[in-house]
Amino acid sequence: MNELREVEVVVVGAGQAGLSSAYHLRRTGFAPERDFVVLDHSPAPGGAWQFRWPSLTYGKVHGMHALPGMELTGADPARPSSQVVAEYFAAYERAFDLRVRRPVDVTAVREGADGRLLVETSDGVWSTRALINATGTWDRPFWPRYPGQETFRGRQLHTAQYPGPQWFAGRRVVVVGGGASGTQHLLELAPYAAATTWVTRRPPVFREGPFDEDAGRAAVALVEERVRQGLPPRSVVSVTGLPLNDAIRQGLADGVLDRQPMLDRITPEGVAWNDGRHVDADVILWATGFRPAIDHLTPLRLREPGGGIRVEGTRAVADPRIHLVGYGPSASTIGANRAGRAAVRDIRRLLAEQDARALAA
Repeated sequence: MNELREVEVVVVGAGQAGLSSAYHLRRTGFAPERDFVVLDHSPAPGGAWQFRWPSLTYGKVHGMHALPGMELTGADPARPSSQVVAEYFAAYERAFDLRVRRPVDVTAVREGADGRLLVETSDGVWSTRALINATGTWDRPFWPRYPGQETFRGRQLHTAQYPGPQWFAGRRVVVVGGGASGTQHLLELAPYAAATTWVTRRPPVFREGPFDEDAGRAAVALVEERVRQGLPPRSVVSVTGLPLNDAIRQGLADGVLDRQPMLDRITPEGVAWNDGRHVDADVILWATGFRPAIDHLTPLRLREPGGGIRVEGTRAVADPRIHLVGYGPSASTIGANRAGRAAVRDIRRLLAEQDARALAA
C-alpha cells in the first residue's frame, strides 16, 4: 500500500476521455500496469454515464460518439443510457485489456524527484513522468448562491441528483438554467408537476437548421480560445445554442418553455424578483452545470489569474507533463477521442526528448 510504484504515464479517470487516452497509449506500445495505469474513482465502468437518471434513455442521448477502435452497435434506444454506456465501457475495457483500477481516489498530484510527478491516491502513491487528467465535471456540480437560499422550506436539487420526472408529481417546481439539461428536465417533468417556472440568466438561444462540421469547428474554437487565455472553460452548448427540435417547439407552443429572468432572491416559500413578483415553489431544480474536477492538481499551481488552466491543445502550458483531456474544447465525446490521441502523441514526444537528454548527459 505504501510502496512507491513507477510508471511512464498515469491516466486519471476512465470515462470517454480516459479510455480513449488509454487506448492510444496501448496502441502505440505502452503496456498497461507496466508503462501506464488508469485510475478511476467510480465503483464500476461507465464514467459519469452510470450516474445518469433512468429516464434518460439511450434514444434521447445526442452526440454520443463511439470510443476509438470499437463501435457501439445494436443498443436498445428504450434502455437507460446509464446501462447501455456502462456495459459498452466495460466491454471496451475488457477488449483492450486496459486494467482500470477502481475505486481509486486521486487526492493530490505533486512535484516529485528527478522531474517526476507524485500521484497520491487512496491506493498508495504512483511516480510518473507524465499525467493525463480525464476527470470530467460530474463530481463538481455548480450550485449558485442567492440571498435567502438557506431559508427555503422546500427541496433543492441539482441535475446530478435528478430523480426522474415522476418524483415531481403534484409539486410546484422552479427550474434554474438555460442549457440542454434545464430544458430537458422541464419538458420531462412538466406533465407531472403541479406548476413549473423556468428562470435563466440570459435569454435562451435556439438554433435552427443542421449543425454541420463547420459550425461545430467554429463553436469548439470559441471554447478553445478561452482555455488558451487561462479562463475557465465554457460548454460547447453555451456557444452553439439549443437545437430547435420538435420537443422544444412543442414546449414553446405549450408555454412550458416560458422563460423568466433570473430570480433575485429565495424566500421560505419560493423565489422572488426585485420588481415585486413572487412564485411559490416546493422544489428548486438547479440545472446550472458543472465545473472541471481538477482540485487534485492544485499543488502544481497550474491555474491562471483568470481561474482556469491555460491549455494548448491538451497540454498545460505551465507544465508540459500534464495533459487535460475532456477539458474545455475536448469535453464532447468526439472531442475526447481526438484529444486522447493528441495527448498520447505529445507525451511520446516529451518522453523521447527526456530520454535523449538523459543519454547525452
